[in-house]
Amino acid sequence: MPVPAIAAVSATLPTGYVDAARPAASTDGSSFATQLSGAVDNVTELQSASKTLAVQAVTGDLDDIHAATIASTRASVTLELVAAVRNKGVDAFNEIMRMQA
Repeated sequence: MPVPAIAAVSATLPTGYVDAARPAASTDGSSFATQLSGAVDNVTELQSASKTLAVQAVTGDLDDIHAATIASTRASVTLELVAAVRNKGVDAFNEIMRMQA
């Protein structure tokens, strides 16, 4: 008898590595730049929402303090993730620069 959790995970796994109908992705880095820019924009939006809820909490206009706590934590974790990706990118760049020709 299959375990339901494993069946759910295995259903999301890719069935093949190459999709012949989809053209190959470009290697100019524009996709990575777009993703990174979107992540930074997302962090900015999350921080703005967190700040708004924090102001409402301080002024007494907020009914649910959990919403402010969740928004603050979400903004913090997202910022840490973007910083970690940036740090890994800088480390990779430095490693490439140290390679001998």
